[in-house]
Amino acid sequence: MTTTAPPYRVTPARVLRSEWHKLWTLRSTWINLAATAALTLAMGIGVSAAYDGSGGGGMDTVVFVLLGTQFATITLAVLGILATAGEYSTGQIRATMTAVPRRLPVLWSKAAVLAAAAFPLCLWTNLLTFPLAQAFLGDTDQSASLGDPDVLRGLAGNAAGLTLLTVLALCLGAVTRSVPLAIGAYIGLLMILPEVLAMLPYAFVDDAVDHFPAQALQTLTATDTASPGTALIALALWAAAALAAAATTLRRRDV
Repeated sequence: MTTTAPPYRVTPARVLRSEWHKLWTLRSTWINLAATAALTLAMGIGVSAAYDGSGGGGMDTVVFVLLGTQFATITLAVLGILATAGEYSTGQIRATMTAVPRRLPVLWSKAAVLAAAAFPLCLWTNLLTFPLAQAFLGDTDQSASLGDPDVLRGLAGNAAGLTLLTVLALCLGAVTRSVPLAIGAYIGLLMILPEVLAMLPYAFVDDAVDHFPAQALQTLTATDTASPGTALIALALWAAAALAAAATTLRRRDV
């Protein structure tokens, strides 16, 4: 005679399904994902329509068209932070951890479902934005097509980079357990700390700054870079380090 697992048994698949359901029942998920797509499209089409070929300054074509993803780094980060720190602010985290007392499966599941939502959205938004923007750039130095060398790689690399940044933000939310603190830490890491370090008169500091999250994302997006693989590894390491910090915090601190 075979026996089946009790319906209340906690399994990785059930935790994953629970976090997936939780993510898509939040209004903030729909708002942030819609804002990500809309801002990327609007910015890409808007700057392309206004471009007359005189102010490109040699900017990489994919970077130029995807200028709107600067907003995506914020909207997706807010979504990631709300997925963890938001639960602490509402107190829902107590129910979550009571249902999954081992805790860490919750973190892995949150990261997995957020990545599964962010990557396809970013990729399809990029694939839609590029040809629409190119409709206005045919007679300029920013003219390109999806079949040109490294264009698809740049569009996909941008989507992968944004996804890793979203996971990084989720982990900052888990570590700080505060939405304002996590947003502050994220902005400091992406925008402030690299600028401060770049002022130091040391060559090795400049090399290190090139592997910070925002700089690695731009390298992944550009078609004229020689090291997209290094940039992807750098971003993956940032996300892995953040996951390790979040896992340690989750195990050692009370809810």
